[in-house]
Amino acid sequence: MDAPTLTLGIEEEYLLVDRETRDLVRNPPDALMGQLHKAIGEQVTSEFLRCQVEVGTKVCTEIGEARAELARLRRLVVEVADGFGYAPIAASTHPFSHWDEQEHTKKERYDTLARDLAGAARRMVISGMHVHVGIEDDDLRIDLMNQVRYFLPHLLALSTSSPFWQGEDMGLQSYRLTIWDALPRTGLPDSFDGYSEYQRLVQQLVETGIIPDSTMLWWDIRPSGRFPTLESRITDICTQLDDGIAIAATYQALLSMLYRLRQQNQRWRLYPATLMGENRWRAQRYGVSGELIDFGKGTLTSFDALCDEIIEMTAEDAARLGSRGEISHIKRIARRGTSADQQRRVYSDAMKGGAEPRDALVAVVDHLIEETAAGL
Repeated sequence: MDAPTLTLGIEEEYLLVDRETRDLVRNPPDALMGQLHKAIGEQVTSEFLRCQVEVGTKVCTEIGEARAELARLRRLVVEVADGFGYAPIAASTHPFSHWDEQEHTKKERYDTLARDLAGAARRMVISGMHVHVGIEDDDLRIDLMNQVRYFLPHLLALSTSSPFWQGEDMGLQSYRLTIWDALPRTGLPDSFDGYSEYQRLVQQLVETGIIPDSTMLWWDIRPSGRFPTLESRITDICTQLDDGIAIAATYQALLSMLYRLRQQNQRWRLYPATLMGENRWRAQRYGVSGELIDFGKGTLTSFDALCDEIIEMTAEDAARLGSRGEISHIKRIARRGTSADQQRRVYSDAMKGGAEPRDALVAVVDHLIEETAAGL
């Protein structure tokens, strides 16, 4: 078996807001997507809702290249949107817009989703970040997927950017997952003995007419249906570019570490989905300010300490991949908080300054516009 290339590809979904009202753009002109395609080409696509756009980097060989690519794509979306009086925000929910006022994009795939998933789909005014890591061998891809599931709650906690929903603080760091989990075929995937068992599951769903292909499996992590990659899908989109890059680098290094252990006839212990699901919930609820279960020790452990463990266990891999600086950034996220924490601070400061609740939420949108475009 050849070693995996561990190449990187990152996809980000942005919400488009009107710079005047700060509300979501319900029905942008077709010329907007035309200008985006002219500037970015096939690396930008429409999304399920008309108020969203998605960008995807090219295949990158190292994390610095991925950062440069993502910065370029963000910058171009910012520039094109500004010409229409709009701005993208890299947040997984909008602070005050209402889902029932949005329109879905008229494509056959999206029309089918809107019909089949009914109200669960209509509420999907959410955005995320997906990270692809190149693992070319089919069975290795499944083996590493089984093991790296353990760390998905850690990546979620680092990414949280969706505390508000329709003008309310929902008390969760990632309310996005509450919306997402209403769909079928989401959450943590099953554990599989190999690629053939995974294929049998997909084939059963296809033959019964439930799904047309594996791209309709929306698990937190999955073998990509388009590329020889293992695709992480659990994370919110990070408002700050460097936070997202740190998460992508950490995910890549964790996979490298697990492959290195495999070469030494070692492996990460597999835990029941119920236990890993508890950590998933704790990350969704508390983010980096809470504690996750360390199943090896059988105790709740601070997220800051867990970051130390991840940095230490992936140090050899980070050195080889050239990502030590990016991975060390997760400590900064753990200590200063995620976008969700920052959004709440902006809201609280505005309220303390005498703002009305709606004006405080507008201040949060302004913060998201500024932070999305920072450092590009």
